[in-house]
Amino acid sequence: ITSAVAFDILPLKLHPFSQSTPTGLDCVGWKWRISSPVITDGALDKTALTDDVGSEEDLYEDFRSSNHRYGHPGGGGEQLAINELISDGSVVYAEALWDHVTMDDQELGFKAGDVIEVMDATNKEWWWGRILDSEGWFPASFVRLRVNQDEPMEDYPLKVEGGKEDDSSSGTRRFGMGQTTKDQMRTNVINEIISTERDYIKHLKDICEGYIKQCRKRADMFTEEQLKTIFGNIEDIYRCQKKFVKALEKKFNKDHPHLSEVGSCFLEYQTEFQIYSEYCNNHPNACMELSRLTKVSKYVYFFEACRLLQKMIDISLDGFLLTPVQKICKYPLQLAELLKYTNPQHRDFKDVEAALNAMKNVARLINERKRRLENIDKIAQWQSSIEDWEGEDVLVRSSELIYSGELTKISHPQAKSQQRMFFLFDHQLVCCKKDLLRRDILYYKSRINMDDMEILDVEDGKDKDFNISVKNAFKLHCRDTEEVHLFCAKKPEQKQRWLKAFENERRQVQLDQETGFSITEVQKKQAMLNASKQHHSGKPKAVTRPYYDFLMRQKHPTLPTTLPQQQVFMLAEPKRKPSNFWQNISRLTPFRK
Repeated sequence: ITSAVAFDILPLKLHPFSQSTPTGLDCVGWKWRISSPVITDGALDKTALTDDVGSEEDLYEDFRSSNHRYGHPGGGGEQLAINELISDGSVVYAEALWDHVTMDDQELGFKAGDVIEVMDATNKEWWWGRILDSEGWFPASFVRLRVNQDEPMEDYPLKVEGGKEDDSSSGTRRFGMGQTTKDQMRTNVINEIISTERDYIKHLKDICEGYIKQCRKRADMFTEEQLKTIFGNIEDIYRCQKKFVKALEKKFNKDHPHLSEVGSCFLEYQTEFQIYSEYCNNHPNACMELSRLTKVSKYVYFFEACRLLQKMIDISLDGFLLTPVQKICKYPLQLAELLKYTNPQHRDFKDVEAALNAMKNVARLINERKRRLENIDKIAQWQSSIEDWEGEDVLVRSSELIYSGELTKISHPQAKSQQRMFFLFDHQLVCCKKDLLRRDILYYKSRINMDDMEILDVEDGKDKDFNISVKNAFKLHCRDTEEVHLFCAKKPEQKQRWLKAFENERRQVQLDQETGFSITEVQKKQAMLNASKQHHSGKPKAVTRPYYDFLMRQKHPTLPTTLPQQQVFMLAEPKRKPSNFWQNISRLTPFRK
């Protein structure tokens, strides 16, 4: 678009271009040939155009109705190929990238890693499939076609768990010129990894050059903040993936692909892949911003014109932006399949095994960071509901509520006891007082820096420091100032929960240090701003639900070990009746169940 190129134009239909047309779009849809004069930055001499009036909508329709089919070779060829195979009587299998949970009896539910028989792929977005005796519709974007379609289904596990299987039968079969079936299967997986990485790089390049580059030229339509919201850190991902694919190419054995040793590449880049965390966390915001913009027609035509100019396949921008989220989910599946067809004697075996675990950890880390980022909004809302707040915001030092509950705090010098609500976050313990009449309202009283504290279990009986008899007690002792805080719980089990919570708090702090987890200043400020807006939107402070009901909901039931996982989940995450006011549950309720 910005290269110095000139065109002799043979006009088909002439259009003036409004301000929402990407730079260089006036080159697309025209027949040209390169000539000697130079026009920089993709701009055409407007005198070369006639004065025929046409709108962007006309231009867009011309493109759609013309014979041009921009996109990667084949366009929707994969979908056509699947249907041809199915119509010929072949069996086509796909692996689930994510869980598909549904209550609709017309849809097929499955878990990540399940293998689905694809029975109909005529619809681009929804396919019909079967798992054992169950059939139904499922979203095509939730699955990845299995590489080795010719492998007998009985030799393939219904769930890809990453690893080793009994290969006594398949490993001895021969394929072609002295190559075992297992080696050929490994060749297929290696080829898929290499080819999908090349396609992915092309895809990222198209987004960066086809959309972002054009958007930045239109400061009248997009602010830099909007572009950051829509595209996140996809340019960083593009730079990372370019280096990664070069490393893969070096390890790729073109003559004998099954001998390729690619496991070390994944191990080398496992830390850099953590940049996907920021992208995945931002993706819902990108979808909301795109949804807002595409309600305005000029943005719809702008984005479509960008796609046509870059000659990208017929998918909307939000579909393109989903690809990095899908990609990071595919790596564990690809590595699990690669490990399945890698003999233990292969030089790549240990690296592939370690790479599989590493990429699973990356996926887990991304999920955990997403959960933590969702929590900071709830923490900000909680703080905005506290009366008489003093000092810095909770989010300055903390991003996780570990535990909360009522305790009796005993203070020097007269061993004065006070009933207080305590909220244990990473790095700090916040103390609040309940309103005497309106028990749902909390007032800020103090906080304790947990980084300076050690926890001391106190036996029932007379305490020497405070010279009083205590029960279900523990102390927080400051190593620097020798200051001591004494707390008493109502029941022994409540005390044990608090002691366990303090252990979890220190473990969380250590884990965050090891993984480098942090919340950016922008994210903190945005969370507090959102909470402030909600707080001032006229919602009443009072709640009608008795505080006793709230306390009852805070009990931690011991779940029977014999319950199936789905039942355990339903008990752990009960469905609550919708409430008119968010304060009903969020004012005091711990955010982590």
